[in-house]
Amino acid sequence: MTKLQWSVIAGATALFLLLYLGCDRKPEDIASLETSRALSVESTDINSVIEEAKAALKPAQSSLILGLEQDLESTLEDSNRVVLYKELSGEWYQLQRFSIAGYYAQQVAEVENTEGSWSIAGTTYSICTQRTTDDRIKAFCTGRAIQAFENAISLSPDNVANRVNLALTYTNNPPQDNPMKGVLMLRTLNQEEPNNVLVLNALGRLSIRTGQFENAVMRLEAALDADPQNATTICLLAQAYEGAGNAEQATVFAEQCRQLRQ
Repeated sequence: MTKLQWSVIAGATALFLLLYLGCDRKPEDIASLETSRALSVESTDINSVIEEAKAALKPAQSSLILGLEQDLESTLEDSNRVVLYKELSGEWYQLQRFSIAGYYAQQVAEVENTEGSWSIAGTTYSICTQRTTDDRIKAFCTGRAIQAFENAISLSPDNVANRVNLALTYTNNPPQDNPMKGVLMLRTLNQEEPNNVLVLNALGRLSIRTGQFENAVMRLEAALDADPQNATTICLLAQAYEGAGNAEQATVFAEQCRQLRQ
């Protein structure tokens, strides 16, 4: 990504949570990965995805990507390669090819091996899981997001945002053998840190999604007590009160949400 994009994402450790709570989801127009390929050959799969995506580029876009790839092939210094990985990630991100953007963000993380770089990789893959309609691409991005967030957590265990984002990855794409895994992770976090706004907002959002509006109000009011100016909390409370049938409170919070979003 560009330096500005990377600095913004690096500073927003809960970016995936914010996207999960509020952004429109748009499909990623990338061809399917072949179902017969196993996890052990994922690198071949992503190379196939990259080649198929490049075939659909406009001439100017193709020239830019090709130039960056050629520079990467001729560069041996890790510091220079990281710069090119970031540029490639940013270009593919702008093209809304989020699986490829995540792949290059992961290359950055594998060189830098910092909590921040792994968090960015996980976030980028997580955007892919939200915006692709292809189940196989989603599975690829889900697995990579989980790996990236786990690496970030291992490097900075006290950063709750990465643990929340890992849980949200599981709630977005529940494992077949443990569909409640993400929810249980969030509940555990809530027990450990009952006043954490990120956790309360995530639980409130999940309650709204499942029609448990009274429970959502309870969680979100607790979040509001902890951070009265949190825009995400206020906007979610508008939805929660509307769902609970309290039109007066829903209107109050909807107006506050509108003002904070301006």
